[in-house]
Amino acid sequence: MALDSVISEVEAQQSLGPNGDMIVVEDLWRTYDMGSEQQVHALRGVNLRIKQNEYVAIMGPSGSGKSTLMNLIGCLDTPSKGKYWLNSQLVSELDDDELARIRNKEIGFVFQTFNLLSRASSLHNVELPLIYNGTPATERIERAKQALTNVGLESRMHHKPNELSGGQRQRVAIARALVNRPSIILADEPTGNLDSKTGVEIMALFDQLQAKGNTIVLVTHEPDIAEYAHRVVHIRDGQIYSDEPSKRFKK
Repeated sequence: MALDSVISEVEAQQSLGPNGDMIVVEDLWRTYDMGSEQQVHALRGVNLRIKQNEYVAIMGPSGSGKSTLMNLIGCLDTPSKGKYWLNSQLVSELDDDELARIRNKEIGFVFQTFNLLSRASSLHNVELPLIYNGTPATERIERAKQALTNVGLESRMHHKPNELSGGQRQRVAIARALVNRPSIILADEPTGNLDSKTGVEIMALFDQLQAKGNTIVLVTHEPDIAEYAHRVVHIRDGQIYSDEPSKRFKK
Protein backbone atom coordinates (compact mmCIF):
# COMPACT_ATOMS: atom_id res chain seq x y z
CA MET A 1 0.00 0.00 0.00
CA ALA A 2 1.32 3.48 -0.88
CA LEU A 3 2.44 5.71 1.95
CA ASP A 4 -0.22 8.34 1.11
CA SER A 5 -2.93 5.67 1.36
CA VAL A 6 -1.62 4.49 4.72
CA ILE A 7 -1.60 8.06 6.06
CA SER A 8 -5.14 8.67 4.78
CA GLU A 9 -6.37 5.47 6.41
CA VAL A 10 -4.77 6.36 9.74
CA GLU A 11 -6.26 9.87 9.62
CA ALA A 12 -9.69 8.42 8.86
CA GLN A 13 -9.44 6.08 11.84
CA GLN A 14 -8.28 8.91 14.10
CA SER A 15 -11.24 11.05 13.09
CA LEU A 16 -13.61 8.44 14.46
CA GLY A 17 -12.55 9.23 18.00
CA PRO A 18 -10.67 7.00 20.43
CA ASN A 19 -12.38 3.89 21.80
CA GLY A 20 -15.75 4.74 20.31
CA ASP A 21 -16.92 6.71 23.39
CA MET A 22 -19.88 9.03 22.82
CA ILE A 23 -18.00 12.12 24.02
CA VAL A 24 -14.23 12.40 23.70
CA VAL A 25 -12.46 15.63 24.65
CA GLU A 26 -8.68 15.84 24.17
CA ASP A 27 -6.49 18.72 25.37
CA LEU A 28 -9.40 21.17 25.10
CA TRP A 29 -8.62 24.86 25.61
CA ARG A 30 -10.92 27.87 25.50
CA THR A 31 -9.22 31.25 25.65
CA TYR A 32 -10.98 34.61 25.59
CA ASP A 33 -9.23 37.79 24.47
CA MET A 34 -10.16 40.59 26.90
CA GLY A 35 -8.32 43.39 25.10
CA SER A 36 -5.04 45.11 25.92
CA GLU A 37 -3.27 41.84 25.16
CA GLN A 38 -5.00 40.23 28.14
CA GLN A 39 -6.29 36.66 27.85
CA VAL A 40 -8.46 34.53 30.10
CA HIS A 41 -8.03 30.76 29.87
CA ALA A 42 -11.48 29.42 30.76
CA LEU A 43 -10.38 25.85 29.97
CA ARG A 44 -6.80 24.61 30.19
CA GLY A 45 -6.17 21.31 28.43
CA VAL A 46 -9.25 19.35 29.53
CA ASN A 47 -9.43 15.61 28.77
CA LEU A 48 -12.75 13.84 29.25
CA ARG A 49 -14.49 10.71 27.98
CA ILE A 50 -18.16 9.83 28.40
CA LYS A 51 -19.62 6.55 27.23
CA GLN A 52 -23.07 5.94 25.82
CA ASN A 53 -25.75 5.74 28.56
CA GLU A 54 -23.46 7.27 31.21
CA TYR A 55 -24.89 9.77 33.69
CA VAL A 56 -22.20 12.34 34.51
CA ALA A 57 -22.33 15.43 36.71
CA ILE A 58 -19.88 18.28 36.17
CA MET A 59 -19.29 20.35 39.30
CA GLY A 60 -17.27 23.43 40.09
CA PRO A 61 -17.48 26.89 41.66
CA SER A 62 -18.42 30.00 39.73
CA GLY A 63 -15.71 30.78 37.18
CA SER A 64 -14.30 27.24 37.25
CA GLY A 65 -14.97 26.60 33.56
CA LYS A 66 -17.87 24.17 33.92
CA SER A 67 -20.28 26.30 31.87
CA THR A 68 -17.61 26.81 29.19
CA LEU A 69 -17.11 23.05 29.02
CA MET A 70 -20.88 22.56 28.80
CA ASN A 71 -21.08 25.06 25.91
CA LEU A 72 -18.32 23.24 24.03
CA ILE A 73 -19.89 19.81 24.58
CA GLY A 74 -23.22 21.28 23.45
CA CYS A 75 -21.67 22.74 20.27
CA LEU A 76 -22.67 26.23 21.36
CA ASP A 77 -19.03 27.30 21.21
CA THR A 78 -15.80 26.15 19.60
CA PRO A 79 -12.49 25.40 21.33
CA SER A 80 -9.40 27.57 20.93
CA LYS A 81 -7.30 24.42 20.83
CA GLY A 82 -7.81 20.67 21.14
CA LYS A 83 -10.24 18.12 19.74
CA TYR A 84 -13.81 17.10 20.53
CA TRP A 85 -15.58 14.05 19.11
CA LEU A 86 -19.32 13.57 19.51
CA ASN A 87 -20.75 10.25 18.38
CA SER A 88 -17.55 9.54 16.42
CA GLN A 89 -17.68 12.87 14.58
CA LEU A 90 -14.88 15.39 15.03
CA VAL A 91 -17.09 18.40 15.75
CA SER A 92 -14.33 20.71 17.01
CA GLU A 93 -13.47 21.58 13.40
CA LEU A 94 -17.00 22.17 12.07
CA ASP A 95 -18.32 25.56 10.95
CA ASP A 96 -21.31 27.33 12.51
CA ASP A 97 -23.90 25.85 10.15
CA GLU A 98 -22.62 22.32 10.72
CA LEU A 99 -22.58 22.89 14.49
CA ALA A 100 -26.21 24.06 14.35
CA ARG A 101 -27.16 20.86 12.54
CA ILE A 102 -25.35 18.74 15.15
CA ARG A 103 -27.06 20.62 17.99
CA ASN A 104 -30.48 20.05 16.50
CA LYS A 105 -29.89 16.38 15.75
CA GLU A 106 -27.67 15.09 18.54
CA ILE A 107 -28.23 17.24 21.65
CA GLY A 108 -31.19 17.92 23.91
CA PHE A 109 -30.81 20.95 26.20
CA VAL A 110 -32.48 21.47 29.59
CA PHE A 111 -31.90 24.87 31.20
CA GLN A 112 -32.44 26.28 34.67
CA THR A 113 -34.76 28.99 33.31
CA PHE A 114 -36.89 26.55 31.21
CA ASN A 115 -36.71 28.85 28.10
CA LEU A 116 -40.32 28.22 27.09
CA LEU A 117 -42.38 30.47 24.80
CA SER A 118 -44.84 32.14 27.16
CA ARG A 119 -47.72 32.39 24.67
CA ALA A 120 -47.36 28.86 23.30
CA SER A 121 -48.90 25.67 24.62
CA SER A 122 -46.83 22.85 26.05
CA LEU A 123 -47.39 20.93 22.83
CA HIS A 124 -46.15 23.77 20.63
CA ASN A 125 -43.12 24.38 22.84
CA VAL A 126 -42.13 20.73 22.49
CA GLU A 127 -42.76 20.79 18.73
CA LEU A 128 -40.29 23.63 18.11
CA PRO A 129 -37.14 21.57 17.44
CA LEU A 130 -39.09 19.47 14.95
CA ILE A 131 -40.41 22.59 13.20
CA TYR A 132 -36.83 23.86 12.83
CA ASN A 133 -35.64 20.62 11.23
CA GLY A 134 -38.58 20.36 8.84
CA THR A 135 -40.40 17.35 10.31
CA PRO A 136 -43.88 17.03 8.71
CA ALA A 137 -46.72 18.39 10.86
CA THR A 138 -48.51 15.10 11.51
CA GLU A 139 -45.33 13.35 12.63
CA ARG A 140 -44.09 16.20 14.80
CA ILE A 141 -47.41 16.55 16.64
CA GLU A 142 -47.44 12.83 17.35
CA ARG A 143 -43.86 12.87 18.57
CA ALA A 144 -44.46 15.94 20.74
CA LYS A 145 -47.49 14.29 22.32
CA GLN A 146 -45.47 11.15 23.02
CA ALA A 147 -42.63 13.17 24.56
CA LEU A 148 -45.05 14.96 26.90
CA THR A 149 -46.67 11.64 27.81
CA ASN A 150 -43.22 10.24 28.61
CA VAL A 151 -42.70 12.97 31.24
CA GLY A 152 -46.18 12.59 32.72
CA LEU A 153 -47.81 15.67 31.17
CA GLU A 154 -50.36 14.11 28.83
CA SER A 155 -53.11 16.10 30.61
CA ARG A 156 -51.26 19.44 30.27
CA MET A 157 -50.52 19.47 26.54
CA HIS A 158 -52.62 22.54 25.80
CA HIS A 159 -51.65 24.57 28.86
CA LYS A 160 -49.36 27.58 28.55
CA PRO A 161 -46.34 28.03 30.85
CA ASN A 162 -48.13 30.47 33.18
CA GLU A 163 -50.75 27.77 33.76
CA LEU A 164 -48.14 25.26 34.92
CA SER A 165 -46.13 24.82 38.10
CA GLY A 166 -42.34 25.18 38.03
CA GLY A 167 -41.90 21.42 38.00
CA GLN A 168 -44.36 21.04 35.14
CA ARG A 169 -42.55 23.72 33.13
CA GLN A 170 -39.28 21.86 33.60
CA ARG A 171 -40.98 18.65 32.45
CA VAL A 172 -42.09 20.46 29.29
CA ALA A 173 -38.48 21.57 28.79
CA ILE A 174 -37.29 17.98 29.24
CA ALA A 175 -39.89 16.74 26.75
CA ARG A 176 -38.63 19.34 24.27
CA ALA A 177 -35.08 18.11 24.83
CA LEU A 178 -36.17 14.53 24.14
CA VAL A 179 -38.40 15.06 21.12
CA ASN A 180 -35.54 14.91 18.60
CA ARG A 181 -34.33 11.62 20.12
CA PRO A 182 -30.88 13.11 20.79
CA SER A 183 -27.68 11.24 21.55
CA ILE A 184 -27.16 13.17 24.78
CA ILE A 185 -29.15 15.34 27.17
CA LEU A 186 -27.28 18.35 28.58
CA ALA A 187 -28.88 19.73 31.74
CA ASP A 188 -27.59 23.04 33.10
CA GLU A 189 -28.67 23.55 36.74
CA PRO A 190 -32.06 21.91 35.97
CA THR A 191 -33.34 22.26 39.56
CA GLY A 192 -32.01 25.78 40.18
CA ASN A 193 -35.44 27.46 39.99
CA LEU A 194 -37.35 24.70 41.78
CA ASP A 195 -38.17 24.02 45.42
CA SER A 196 -36.45 21.01 46.96
CA LYS A 197 -39.45 18.65 46.68
CA THR A 198 -39.97 19.44 43.00
CA GLY A 199 -36.22 19.18 42.42
CA VAL A 200 -36.26 15.64 43.76
CA GLU A 201 -39.11 14.78 41.35
CA ILE A 202 -37.19 16.18 38.37
CA MET A 203 -34.04 14.29 39.33
CA ALA A 204 -36.09 11.09 39.63
CA LEU A 205 -37.23 11.73 36.06
CA PHE A 206 -33.60 11.98 34.92
CA ASP A 207 -32.97 8.64 36.63
CA GLN A 208 -35.78 7.13 34.56
CA LEU A 209 -34.44 8.66 31.34
CA GLN A 210 -30.97 7.24 31.98
CA ALA A 211 -32.46 3.83 32.75
CA LYS A 212 -34.14 3.94 29.32
CA GLY A 213 -30.78 4.43 27.60
CA ASN A 214 -30.26 8.20 27.51
CA THR A 215 -26.80 9.67 28.05
CA ILE A 216 -27.01 12.57 30.51
CA VAL A 217 -24.48 15.29 31.31
CA LEU A 218 -25.55 17.46 34.24
CA VAL A 219 -23.91 20.73 35.28
CA THR A 220 -24.56 21.77 38.87
CA HIS A 221 -22.95 23.45 41.86
CA GLU A 222 -25.13 21.51 44.32
CA PRO A 223 -23.48 18.37 45.76
CA ASP A 224 -26.80 16.67 46.57
CA ILE A 225 -27.94 17.07 42.95
CA ALA A 226 -24.61 15.81 41.60
CA GLU A 227 -25.01 12.64 43.66
CA TYR A 228 -27.89 11.55 41.41
CA ALA A 229 -25.33 11.00 38.65
CA HIS A 230 -23.23 7.85 38.47
CA ARG A 231 -20.00 9.80 38.06
CA VAL A 232 -18.92 13.23 39.26
CA VAL A 233 -16.31 15.35 37.48
CA HIS A 234 -14.95 18.32 39.46
CA ILE A 235 -13.47 21.22 37.53
CA ARG A 236 -11.48 24.11 38.96
CA ASP A 237 -9.49 26.88 37.30
CA GLY A 238 -10.28 25.42 33.88
CA GLN A 239 -8.92 21.96 34.67
CA ILE A 240 -10.39 18.66 35.84
CA TYR A 241 -9.00 17.86 39.27
CA SER A 242 -11.15 14.82 40.12
CA ASP A 243 -13.27 12.31 38.21
CA GLU A 244 -14.79 9.49 40.23
CA PRO A 245 -18.00 7.54 40.88
CA SER A 246 -20.62 9.39 42.93
CA LYS A 247 -21.11 8.30 46.53
CA ARG A 248 -24.31 6.46 45.53
CA PHE A 249 -22.37 4.27 43.10
CA LYS A 250 -19.05 3.76 44.85
CA LYS A 251 -18.47 0.08 45.55
